[in-house]
Amino acid sequence: MASLPPAVTSSYRGRLAPSPTGYLHVGHARTFWTAWQRAREAGGTLVMRMEDLDPDRSRSEYAEAALDDLKWLGIRWQEGSDKGGPYAPYVQSKRRGLYLTAWRRLLRRGFLYPCKCTRRDLESALGAPHERASAVQSGSLSGGKLDLDDEPIYPGTCRLWPGYMPQLPGPTSSEIETPGDTNWRFRVRDGTVVEFEDRNLGKQRFVAGVDFGDFVVWRRDGVPSYQLACVADDAAMGITEVVRGADLLKSTARQILLNRALGYDNPSWYHCRLVVDHNGRRLAKRHDALSLRALRQRGLTPMNILSAELPVEA
Repeated sequence: MASLPPAVTSSYRGRLAPSPTGYLHVGHARTFWTAWQRAREAGGTLVMRMEDLDPDRSRSEYAEAALDDLKWLGIRWQEGSDKGGPYAPYVQSKRRGLYLTAWRRLLRRGFLYPCKCTRRDLESALGAPHERASAVQSGSLSGGKLDLDDEPIYPGTCRLWPGYMPQLPGPTSSEIETPGDTNWRFRVRDGTVVEFEDRNLGKQRFVAGVDFGDFVVWRRDGVPSYQLACVADDAAMGITEVVRGADLLKSTARQILLNRALGYDNPSWYHCRLVVDHNGRRLAKRHDALSLRALRQRGLTPMNILSAELPVEA
Protein backbone atom coordinates (compact mmCIF):
# COMPACT_ATOMS: atom_id res chain seq x y z
CA MET A 1 0.00 0.00 0.00
CA ALA A 2 3.00 2.26 0.45
CA SER A 3 6.58 2.27 -0.68
CA LEU A 4 9.69 3.38 1.11
CA PRO A 5 9.30 6.56 3.18
CA PRO A 6 10.52 9.85 1.75
CA ALA A 7 13.87 11.28 2.78
CA VAL A 8 14.00 12.96 6.18
CA THR A 9 13.81 16.73 5.72
CA SER A 10 12.79 18.02 9.16
CA SER A 11 13.54 17.64 12.86
CA TYR A 12 10.20 15.91 13.49
CA ARG A 13 10.62 12.61 15.35
CA GLY A 14 7.64 10.34 15.98
CA ARG A 15 7.43 6.77 17.19
CA LEU A 16 5.55 3.51 16.97
CA ALA A 17 5.49 1.72 20.33
CA PRO A 18 3.68 -1.63 20.21
CA SER A 19 3.56 -3.91 23.25
CA PRO A 20 4.17 -7.57 22.29
CA THR A 21 1.52 -8.97 24.62
CA GLY A 22 -0.83 -10.09 21.86
CA TYR A 23 -1.60 -9.58 18.18
CA LEU A 24 -2.28 -6.07 16.91
CA HIS A 25 -5.90 -5.24 16.06
CA VAL A 26 -7.76 -2.71 13.92
CA GLY A 27 -7.44 0.06 16.50
CA HIS A 28 -3.67 -0.35 16.60
CA ALA A 29 -3.53 -0.33 12.81
CA ARG A 30 -5.36 2.97 12.51
CA THR A 31 -3.38 4.67 15.28
CA PHE A 32 -0.02 3.50 13.90
CA TRP A 33 -1.09 4.52 10.41
CA THR A 34 -1.84 8.01 11.75
CA ALA A 35 1.60 8.14 13.40
CA TRP A 36 3.24 7.13 10.12
CA GLN A 37 1.23 9.66 8.11
CA ARG A 38 2.12 12.51 10.45
CA ALA A 39 5.83 11.69 10.36
CA ARG A 40 5.70 11.32 6.58
CA GLU A 41 3.83 14.59 6.04
CA ALA A 42 6.31 16.39 8.31
CA GLY A 43 9.28 14.95 6.40
CA GLY A 44 10.49 13.53 9.69
CA THR A 45 11.79 10.35 11.28
CA LEU A 46 9.65 7.52 12.60
CA VAL A 47 11.08 5.27 15.32
CA MET A 48 9.95 1.70 16.04
CA ARG A 49 10.29 0.92 19.76
CA MET A 50 9.15 -2.40 21.17
CA GLU A 51 7.66 -1.90 24.65
CA ASP A 52 8.23 -5.35 26.14
CA LEU A 53 8.54 -4.49 29.83
CA ASP A 54 5.98 -7.04 30.99
CA PRO A 55 8.03 -10.24 31.45
CA ASP A 56 4.96 -12.42 32.03
CA ARG A 57 2.99 -11.46 28.91
CA SER A 58 5.53 -10.31 26.33
CA ARG A 59 6.32 -12.87 23.64
CA SER A 60 8.87 -12.79 20.81
CA GLU A 61 6.26 -14.16 18.39
CA TYR A 62 4.01 -11.18 19.09
CA ALA A 63 6.90 -8.78 18.51
CA GLU A 64 7.71 -10.43 15.18
CA ALA A 65 4.03 -10.44 14.19
CA ALA A 66 3.72 -6.71 14.98
CA LEU A 67 6.62 -5.84 12.70
CA ASP A 68 5.24 -8.05 9.95
CA ASP A 69 1.68 -6.72 10.24
CA LEU A 70 2.77 -3.08 10.20
CA LYS A 71 4.96 -3.64 7.16
CA TRP A 72 2.05 -5.40 5.46
CA LEU A 73 -0.08 -2.32 6.08
CA GLY A 74 2.54 -0.24 4.28
CA ILE A 75 3.96 1.50 7.34
CA ARG A 76 7.69 2.16 7.26
CA TRP A 77 10.11 3.51 9.85
CA GLN A 78 13.71 4.73 9.78
CA GLU A 79 14.95 3.46 13.16
CA GLY A 80 14.22 0.30 15.13
CA SER A 81 15.48 -3.07 16.28
CA ASP A 82 15.27 -4.37 12.72
CA LYS A 83 17.07 -1.33 11.24
CA GLY A 84 19.36 -0.01 13.94
CA GLY A 85 19.87 3.67 14.60
CA PRO A 86 21.65 6.14 16.89
CA TYR A 87 19.50 5.36 19.95
CA ALA A 88 19.71 1.56 20.02
CA PRO A 89 18.66 -0.69 21.57
CA TYR A 90 15.07 -0.11 20.48
CA VAL A 91 13.67 -2.76 22.83
CA GLN A 92 12.69 -1.62 26.32
CA SER A 93 13.81 -4.79 28.08
CA LYS A 94 17.36 -3.90 27.04
CA ARG A 95 17.25 -0.30 28.27
CA ARG A 96 17.21 -0.84 32.04
CA GLY A 97 20.23 1.38 32.69
CA LEU A 98 18.43 4.40 31.27
CA TYR A 99 15.43 3.81 33.52
CA LEU A 100 17.63 3.42 36.60
CA THR A 101 19.26 6.76 35.85
CA ALA A 102 15.84 8.43 35.65
CA TRP A 103 14.72 6.71 38.87
CA ARG A 104 17.82 7.93 40.74
CA ARG A 105 17.27 11.48 39.54
CA LEU A 106 13.67 11.44 40.74
CA LEU A 107 14.67 9.98 44.11
CA ARG A 108 17.44 12.50 44.71
CA ARG A 109 15.15 15.35 43.80
CA GLY A 110 12.66 14.15 46.39
CA PHE A 111 9.78 13.06 44.17
CA LEU A 112 9.62 9.39 45.20
CA TYR A 113 8.71 7.39 48.27
CA PRO A 114 8.76 3.65 49.00
CA CYS A 115 5.45 1.81 48.99
CA LYS A 116 4.74 -1.50 50.70
CA CYS A 117 1.36 -2.18 49.15
CA THR A 118 0.68 -5.63 47.72
CA ARG A 119 1.40 -6.89 44.22
CA ARG A 120 -2.31 -6.85 43.48
CA ASP A 121 -2.33 -3.14 44.24
CA LEU A 122 0.51 -2.65 41.79
CA GLU A 123 -0.18 -5.17 39.04
CA SER A 124 -1.46 -2.48 36.69
CA ALA A 125 1.77 -0.47 36.73
CA LEU A 126 3.59 -2.46 34.04
CA GLY A 127 1.42 -1.90 31.02
CA ALA A 128 -0.12 1.09 29.37
CA PRO A 129 -3.67 1.69 30.62
CA HIS A 130 -5.11 0.59 27.27
CA GLU A 131 -3.66 -2.86 27.99
CA ARG A 132 -5.68 -2.99 31.21
CA ALA A 133 -8.89 -1.21 30.31
CA SER A 134 -11.90 -3.49 30.23
CA ALA A 135 -14.35 -1.25 28.40
CA VAL A 136 -15.41 2.23 27.40
CA GLN A 137 -18.94 3.49 27.19
CA SER A 138 -18.53 4.75 23.64
CA GLY A 139 -15.95 5.77 21.10
CA SER A 140 -16.52 9.46 21.66
CA LEU A 141 -14.97 11.62 24.32
CA SER A 142 -17.10 13.07 27.06
CA GLY A 143 -15.63 16.26 28.41
CA GLY A 144 -12.30 15.25 26.88
CA LYS A 145 -11.95 12.20 29.17
CA LEU A 146 -12.66 8.49 28.92
CA ASP A 147 -14.16 6.20 31.52
CA LEU A 148 -11.45 3.55 31.67
CA ASP A 149 -10.35 0.85 34.07
CA ASP A 150 -7.31 2.96 34.93
CA GLU A 151 -4.89 2.71 37.86
CA PRO A 152 -7.07 3.58 40.87
CA ILE A 153 -6.37 6.77 42.77
CA TYR A 154 -3.87 5.83 45.45
CA PRO A 155 -5.14 6.69 48.96
CA GLY A 156 -1.69 7.66 50.24
CA THR A 157 -1.26 4.65 52.51
CA CYS A 158 2.54 4.72 52.40
CA ARG A 159 3.15 8.45 52.34
CA LEU A 160 5.58 9.12 55.18
CA TRP A 161 6.05 12.86 54.91
CA PRO A 162 3.77 15.82 54.17
CA GLY A 163 6.25 17.20 51.63
CA TYR A 164 8.09 15.58 48.75
CA MET A 165 10.93 14.06 50.82
CA PRO A 166 9.99 10.81 52.59
CA GLN A 167 11.72 9.56 55.71
CA LEU A 168 13.65 6.61 54.37
CA PRO A 169 15.07 3.96 56.70
CA GLY A 170 18.84 3.57 56.60
CA PRO A 171 20.76 5.48 53.93
CA THR A 172 19.53 8.86 52.72
CA SER A 173 18.01 9.15 49.28
CA SER A 174 21.27 10.55 47.92
CA GLU A 175 23.03 7.31 48.88
CA ILE A 176 20.51 4.83 47.47
CA GLU A 177 21.66 3.49 44.10
CA THR A 178 19.08 0.82 43.25
CA PRO A 179 15.34 0.46 43.95
CA GLY A 180 15.95 -2.80 45.81
CA ASP A 181 12.93 -4.96 46.65
CA THR A 182 10.68 -1.97 47.25
CA ASN A 183 7.90 -0.43 45.20
CA TRP A 184 8.35 3.29 44.49
CA ARG A 185 5.67 5.89 43.86
CA PHE A 186 5.80 9.39 42.41
CA ARG A 187 4.17 11.77 44.85
CA VAL A 188 1.61 14.14 43.34
CA ARG A 189 0.26 16.98 45.45
CA ASP A 190 -3.52 16.85 45.61
CA GLY A 191 -5.05 19.63 43.58
CA THR A 192 -2.17 19.83 41.10
CA VAL A 193 -3.65 20.74 37.72
CA VAL A 194 -2.12 19.38 34.51
CA GLU A 195 -3.29 21.01 31.27
CA PHE A 196 -2.11 20.47 27.74
CA GLU A 197 -3.27 21.12 24.20
CA ASP A 198 -3.82 17.93 22.25
CA ARG A 199 -3.26 18.37 18.52
CA ASN A 200 -6.30 16.24 17.73
CA LEU A 201 -8.68 16.50 20.68
CA GLY A 202 -7.99 20.02 21.90
CA LYS A 203 -7.47 21.28 25.44
CA GLN A 204 -7.19 18.64 28.17
CA ARG A 205 -7.28 19.16 31.93
CA PHE A 206 -6.64 16.69 34.77
CA VAL A 207 -6.56 17.27 38.53
CA ALA A 208 -4.46 15.23 40.96
CA GLY A 209 -6.56 13.64 43.66
CA VAL A 210 -9.58 13.67 41.35
CA ASP A 211 -8.42 12.10 38.10
CA PHE A 212 -5.29 10.34 39.34
CA GLY A 213 -3.05 10.09 42.38
CA ASP A 214 0.45 9.00 43.37
CA PHE A 215 1.53 6.54 40.71
CA VAL A 216 4.04 3.71 40.56
CA VAL A 217 7.36 4.26 38.78
CA TRP A 218 9.20 1.11 39.90
CA ARG A 219 8.07 -2.29 41.16
CA ARG A 220 9.71 -4.39 43.82
CA ASP A 221 10.35 -7.16 41.27
CA GLY A 222 12.83 -4.88 39.51
CA VAL A 223 10.73 -3.61 36.61
CA PRO A 224 10.12 0.09 35.82
CA SER A 225 6.58 1.21 35.12
CA TYR A 226 5.17 2.09 31.73
CA GLN A 227 5.06 5.77 32.71
CA LEU A 228 8.74 6.03 33.66
CA ALA A 229 10.04 3.97 30.74
CA CYS A 230 7.96 5.93 28.24
CA VAL A 231 9.20 9.30 29.47
CA ALA A 232 12.84 8.21 29.65
CA ASP A 233 12.76 6.69 26.16
CA ASP A 234 10.93 9.57 24.50
CA ALA A 235 13.44 12.04 25.95
CA ALA A 236 16.49 9.92 25.07
CA MET A 237 15.27 9.29 21.52
CA GLY A 238 14.38 12.94 20.91
CA ILE A 239 10.71 12.25 20.20
CA THR A 240 8.98 15.51 19.27
CA GLU A 241 5.40 14.21 18.91
CA VAL A 242 3.64 11.28 20.58
CA VAL A 243 0.75 9.79 18.60
CA ARG A 244 -1.36 7.24 20.48
CA GLY A 245 -4.90 6.33 21.51
CA ALA A 246 -7.23 8.56 23.50
CA ASP A 247 -7.25 5.99 26.30
CA LEU A 248 -3.80 7.30 27.23
CA LEU A 249 -4.80 10.92 27.89
CA LYS A 250 -4.48 10.44 31.64
CA SER A 251 -1.07 8.86 31.15
CA THR A 252 -0.04 12.02 29.34
CA ALA A 253 -0.85 14.04 32.47
CA ARG A 254 1.36 11.76 34.54
CA GLN A 255 4.14 11.88 31.98
CA ILE A 256 4.05 15.67 31.90
CA LEU A 257 4.69 15.63 35.66
CA LEU A 258 7.59 13.20 35.20
CA ASN A 259 9.08 15.33 32.43
CA ARG A 260 8.83 18.37 34.67
CA ALA A 261 10.51 16.56 37.57
CA LEU A 262 13.29 15.15 35.38
CA GLY A 263 13.93 18.40 33.51
CA TYR A 264 12.85 16.99 30.13
CA ASP A 265 10.99 18.92 27.45
CA ASN A 266 7.49 17.71 26.68
CA PRO A 267 6.82 16.41 23.19
CA SER A 268 3.64 17.46 21.42
CA TRP A 269 0.65 15.15 21.89
CA TYR A 270 -1.79 13.74 19.35
CA HIS A 271 -4.40 11.30 20.69
CA CYS A 272 -6.51 9.30 18.24
CA ARG A 273 -10.14 8.49 18.90
CA LEU A 274 -10.68 4.86 19.77
CA VAL A 275 -12.06 2.11 17.58
CA VAL A 276 -14.92 0.29 19.30
CA ASP A 277 -16.94 -2.83 18.59
CA HIS A 278 -20.67 -2.97 17.84
CA ASN A 279 -21.40 -2.80 21.59
CA GLY A 280 -19.37 0.39 21.97
CA ARG A 281 -16.52 -1.37 23.77
CA ARG A 282 -12.94 -0.41 23.06
CA LEU A 283 -11.08 -3.06 21.08
CA ALA A 284 -8.55 -5.11 23.03
CA LYS A 285 -6.09 -7.83 22.14
CA ARG A 286 -8.59 -10.38 23.39
CA HIS A 287 -10.69 -9.61 20.28
CA ASP A 288 -8.96 -12.33 18.28
CA ALA A 289 -11.40 -12.08 15.37
CA LEU A 290 -10.30 -8.48 14.81
CA SER A 291 -6.56 -9.05 15.05
CA LEU A 292 -4.65 -8.10 11.95
CA ARG A 293 -3.51 -11.73 11.72
CA ALA A 294 -7.09 -12.99 11.53
CA LEU A 295 -8.24 -10.28 9.13
CA ARG A 296 -5.34 -10.98 6.79
CA GLN A 297 -6.22 -14.67 6.81
CA ARG A 298 -9.80 -13.77 5.87
CA GLY A 299 -8.44 -12.01 2.78
CA LEU A 300 -8.95 -8.40 3.81
CA THR A 301 -6.62 -5.81 2.36
CA PRO A 302 -4.87 -2.94 4.13
CA MET A 303 -7.40 -0.60 2.55
CA ASN A 304 -10.26 -2.61 4.09
CA ILE A 305 -8.68 -2.46 7.53
CA LEU A 306 -7.83 1.23 7.42
CA SER A 307 -11.19 2.23 5.98
CA ALA A 308 -13.66 3.89 8.31
CA GLU A 309 -16.34 1.66 6.75
CA LEU A 310 -14.83 -1.59 8.02
CA PRO A 311 -17.49 -3.31 10.15
CA VAL A 312 -16.12 -3.68 13.67
CA GLU A 313 -17.71 -6.63 15.44
CA ALA A 314 -16.50 -8.64 18.40
